[in-house]
Amino acid sequence: MLIKGTVFFHGTVNVQALYFHIGETERKCFIEEIPDETMVIGNYKTQLFDKNVNDYLPSSPGVGMHVEVKDPDGKLLLSKVYSSEGRFTFTSHTPGEHVICLYSNSTKWSMFAGGKLRVHLDIQVGEHANDYQTIAEKDKLTELQLRVRQLLDQVEQITKEQNYQRYREERFRQTSESTNQRVLWWSIAQTLILTLTGFWQMRHLKGFFEAKKLV
Repeated sequence: MLIKGTVFFHGTVNVQALYFHIGETERKCFIEEIPDETMVIGNYKTQLFDKNVNDYLPSSPGVGMHVEVKDPDGKLLLSKVYSSEGRFTFTSHTPGEHVICLYSNSTKWSMFAGGKLRVHLDIQVGEHANDYQTIAEKDKLTELQLRVRQLLDQVEQITKEQNYQRYREERFRQTSESTNQRVLWWSIAQTLILTLTGFWQMRHLKGFFEAKKLV
């Protein structure tokens, strides 16, 4: 079943930056294909439409956003209410399509009923989610050491994505084989039905001609 307001991204994408509009009780969901054991960071901020200036202005802290993340098996990985601007993080444990949903905490901005929120969202996957400047300061890495760390992370992410593509290929192969097997059995069933129908028609016609003493 598809979720209303869902935006689909095809393939494994490392960075997604966009904005969308959302109503008071509206939910927006995004499907992201993510390899296993991969960290995902989402940064967002909300703006509320101001009729006085006819433009979107930064929302007050009381305007909350609920973030919900489910893995390909439907298991809830994250469900938390944040403020009008913030960051959410989670780590995938199962490769496949993860559903990321955002919706407004309507009880805290019911006074703006009928209004619209503009939500700016930036989703970073894999090594793109790492803040290497903070890592360098924390671990006291030189520029060369930091570059090596980045390369190692990139290689690890490429390996994960290759494994995920192999996983997708295996699932596609299984689906194809299952479909081919069903088509084969359906063809056999059709042949049997046609054969039995022809046999029954021949016997019926033979009985008819014998009853009419035509043969």
